Amino acid sequence: MLDISNLHAAVAGKPILNGVTLHVPAGEVHAIMGPNGSGKSTLAYVLSGRPGYEVTDGSAMFDGQDLIALAPHERAAAGLFLGFQYPVEIPGISYLQFLRESLNSQRRSRDEAELSGAEFIKLAREQAALLGMDAEMLKRPVNVGFSGGEKKRAEMVQMGIMNPKFALLDETDSGLDIDALKAVGAGINRIMRAPDKGVLLITHYQRLLDYVEPDRVHVLRGGRIVRSGGPELALELEREGYAEAAA
Repeated sequence: MLDISNLHAAVAGKPILNGVTLHVPAGEVHAIMGPNGSGKSTLAYVLSGRPGYEVTDGSAMFDGQDLIALAPHERAAAGLFLGFQYPVEIPGISYLQFLRESLNSQRRSRDEAELSGAEFIKLAREQAALLGMDAEMLKRPVNVGFSGGEKKRAEMVQMGIMNPKFALLDETDSGLDIDALKAVGAGINRIMRAPDKGVLLITHYQRLLDYVEPDRVHVLRGGRIVRSGGPELALELEREGYAEAAA
């Protein structure tokens, strides 16, 4: 589903990714772990098409398409979803309006019928209830006044509404308490555990992987994957740290 080969990327002329090669088949969850500055977030931003991140070599194919050749909105319409470590606030626009416009924009690009206001409200309420979130919060401006846990729950509601083929989740566990962590983990499993979907989960810690068990774990250091293994690798990293376990 996602095939990355010898991917190199730079930010402001500085090389960050130095030959990442990774294959995530449909139906699997893969975790990327590594120390600060190793290139984890850069990988997510490059794959999602964030401006300022320049691919200098290599390739990334998604569902048979050349991902790098697509504009960011085309990647989203193709089924790619990016979950942010720090979801941004957008004053002046309600979450409901933002989500409805986003969903219908993607549906138009796929020649699908747009959802009416009533259809969308029903969908949003269903997804919010599944995440244990009061749907009234979605009437507020995007993430304005939300706690860290509320922002991540709202992002999972967004993922449920968009129903992507593949999710890039950049440190989704950052800033979450135990209850929010359980809710977010359950949301990832419910929305993305399917034979035709995939997840690349970026995290520093084992704790989210207690709720979202990965099929494979990869260690990213110095802009490249230096080790891969099963779920037990995350436990080894937790015990020994990156310097020892990734040696």
